Amino acid sequence: MRAIVSVSDKTGVSDFARGLSQLGFEVFSTGGTKKALVEGGVPVRGVSEITGFPEILNGRVKTLHPMVHGGILARRDLPSHLEELARNSIETIDLVAVNLYPFVQTVAKTGVTLEEALENIDIGGPTMIRAAAKNFPGVIVVVDPADYSLVIEKLKAGGIDLAERKRLAQKAFQHVAVYDTAIAQYLGQEMEGLPEEMTVALKKRYGLRYGENPHQQAAFYAELSVIKERPTGITWAEPLWGKELSFNNILDADAAWGVVTDFAAPTVAVIKHTNPCGLATCDDIVEAYRRAFSGDSVAAFGGIVACNRKLTLAMAQEMASVFYEIVIAPEYEPAALEQLKRKKNLRILVAGLPPGYGEAEPAYLDFRRVKGGFLVQSSDSLPEGSVNLKTVTKRAPTQAEIEDLLFAWRAVKHVKSNAILLVKDKTLLGMGAGQPSRIVSAQIAKEKAADKTRGSVLASDAMFPFPDVVESAAAGGVTAIIQPGGSIRDEESIKAADKHDMAMVFTGVRHFRH
Repeated sequence: MRAIVSVSDKTGVSDFARGLSQLGFEVFSTGGTKKALVEGGVPVRGVSEITGFPEILNGRVKTLHPMVHGGILARRDLPSHLEELARNSIETIDLVAVNLYPFVQTVAKTGVTLEEALENIDIGGPTMIRAAAKNFPGVIVVVDPADYSLVIEKLKAGGIDLAERKRLAQKAFQHVAVYDTAIAQYLGQEMEGLPEEMTVALKKRYGLRYGENPHQQAAFYAELSVIKERPTGITWAEPLWGKELSFNNILDADAAWGVVTDFAAPTVAVIKHTNPCGLATCDDIVEAYRRAFSGDSVAAFGGIVACNRKLTLAMAQEMASVFYEIVIAPEYEPAALEQLKRKKNLRILVAGLPPGYGEAEPAYLDFRRVKGGFLVQSSDSLPEGSVNLKTVTKRAPTQAEIEDLLFAWRAVKHVKSNAILLVKDKTLLGMGAGQPSRIVSAQIAKEKAADKTRGSVLASDAMFPFPDVVESAAAGGVTAIIQPGGSIRDEESIKAADKHDMAMVFTGVRHFRH
């Protein structure tokens, strides 16, 4: 029996190769792996002894040879294949253990050149993996060091059955697919538009007990991408306290973190079912929390709190009387952590602020699943300073109204359509979300804001098809409105606003969030 062992990740490789040798395998290897095995006292021979040909082109060509691939690809159940091997003095190769050059890690380094990137594109490795995986009934293929001990144990017990060989082959093809996806991403970074073909590489972070409902299976996967500057957000958040996150926890936590990191100023959000039921900006983070909580103190129960500044002891103390599922911040005062940990059912996460935070969120691809396919779009990642306000009413908004309008416009894109927000002093007073009718969303927002609507401003994620929202806002004492504009009935809404001496501005941009 013969095995080729050539790995980039050398975790456990000496013990694995030693185990193979003890089971009667001749072990062949190349380059750095061969050196590591020699140093580990493992009997090993060079692949050039199989090929009868030296490594050439600075190691670019080592295993691309009929003596290697004939030995891997020959079907053991076809006498004609075995006869052909014999005529060409080719011996079978029974096990291939390969994992690939660290392409993603290489291109993630600062200042990496195209030449360096290209030299880390493995050719021989994927070819051997694919060949062995194609012929898995006759060849064992191993790409993950976590499988080394299992393979050795099963070989000691008499062999590896077809089902296990198939599992290893599937894992091998997936390993190569992820690798090729990373290379395609890297080479396509400067290309405009969306490509004709696309793959997404995912790595399992951990399993979940169930999905949105107990009868649904679920797991949490991280997107592997060469484009991201560094892993941040909820996917890579570090749990500091509490039970494991559920499927719904992760969805809500991601929404919460997305809201607060969309604001450069100190901001606190309270999230329920991915919508902000409380949101406020204030220089004092404790006051920001108080205002956010006041937005809907009933809905806040069982919600998620996120802030984009260090969470202080004073803020933790303010939160003490309310049951929350999760709290997320970029850092915590030690005393604040101690205070928060008094709640055994609270999950505490620390999350890194996104690259370019406070300037502009890097755009990313947003994937939406439909049965049988995906919708793909660029993210709704417009920078804060990009809003061009066009006053369309007789009265222009005051400076105080403009500040609230801009806050409301930033916030409304995080609320499910049809979205209506009422804001005053950079604090969310009431929110209507996800209603089939925009006027119903407006009525819900007014109901939530109760007697606080007078002097507030209103934001709508999309245009007004009718003047009914303007009339409803005026009845509640709203003084200014921000909306995209663009309806064939815009003039009716403008006239309604003028009638009530309201200011209204158009942005020319909408923020649908289905």
